[in-house]
Amino acid sequence: MTEIQLTDITKRFEDVTAVNGIDLTIRDGEFLVLVGPSGCGKSTTLRMLSGLETVTDGSIHADDRELTHLEPRDRNVAMVFQNYALYPHMTAKRNMTFGMKSAGDYTDEEIESRVAEAASILDIEDLLGRKPKALSGGERQRVAIGRSLVRDPEYLLMDEPLSNLDAKLRIQMRAELSKLHEELETTTVYVTHDQTEAMTLGDRVAVMDAGELQQVARPQHLYDFPANRFVAEFIGSPAMNTVPVEVVEEGDAVYAVGEDVRVRLPETGGLEPLVGRTLEFGVRPEDLSQAAAAADNRVVANVSVTEPHGDRMLLHGDVDGTLMKFQISARSTLSGGERVEFGTDPDRLHLFDGETGEALYHSSTPEQDQAAETAAR
Repeated sequence: MTEIQLTDITKRFEDVTAVNGIDLTIRDGEFLVLVGPSGCGKSTTLRMLSGLETVTDGSIHADDRELTHLEPRDRNVAMVFQNYALYPHMTAKRNMTFGMKSAGDYTDEEIESRVAEAASILDIEDLLGRKPKALSGGERQRVAIGRSLVRDPEYLLMDEPLSNLDAKLRIQMRAELSKLHEELETTTVYVTHDQTEAMTLGDRVAVMDAGELQQVARPQHLYDFPANRFVAEFIGSPAMNTVPVEVVEEGDAVYAVGEDVRVRLPETGGLEPLVGRTLEFGVRPEDLSQAAAAADNRVVANVSVTEPHGDRMLLHGDVDGTLMKFQISARSTLSGGERVEFGTDPDRLHLFDGETGEALYHSSTPEQDQAAETAAR
């Protein structure tokens, strides 16, 4: 297993900076997911790790070995691509073994043993004699992963490997990838634009935007304590609601106040400097409830659209000129045109700087969350 260290990594294409000064440690045996919108630099970062893209500035180390300017063949790295990259005229087995002798000092017996082991892990023993055209999308992806495993790489790179699969197969393959990583414990870097994949697969998730890292943390920590508004709105489906408010002090309490918003903010430290400022108030759709509405805990929405999902219903509503979403019972009789009051979960409130997007306040802290989780066990 291998620890990978990226230090101030930058990649420029003429006057375009695709990746800008990334510092990141990928831990030994970790499954790290790089996630972000198209064009954020995540695939470019992966290609620099593989050696397929040169590094403009910075350095890459694997344990004590510097990889920055090494060719891909000298890095002992394997990569799984979005389009599988299988040779159509070769069998699955031949695709898995092609180039092994030129890339390393393997005997025929070692190659056979590695193919058999990889095929057993991936459950493709019966597919080794087939060519790609005779395989389903999921089977092709298993063969592509098997091709990487037979080389026993120091670390494994995956570039959106599930994006060509249908929704049902994608869910199945996510589970298989998680199980595979638990068995192999190979240091893995996985790129995706799908935040659901990121949340379900990653030991940690690195969120990128405009070539820069926004936050690196465990999936649940990202969801509960986003470092900025971009992370808050990117991680989670539907996204976190944000609406401009004034932070005001009334007696011994502090409130987030707008024309349709009046929510008392729990005192968890750091509120005093925010009094008197106009900020973005953040709350997730599932943390809003009609039952919690009260005089000091009120968000009033003019409902415009109802969106049934079977297990729940989403309401789209206007709050102070901002579109917000509210998650309610699937069998609710609410309809468009109604004006509805919601209350918030006081432990799940956030404030962001309106200009920089930086998170300035969370109504609970990681320490409180950990204490509550421990008490519930």
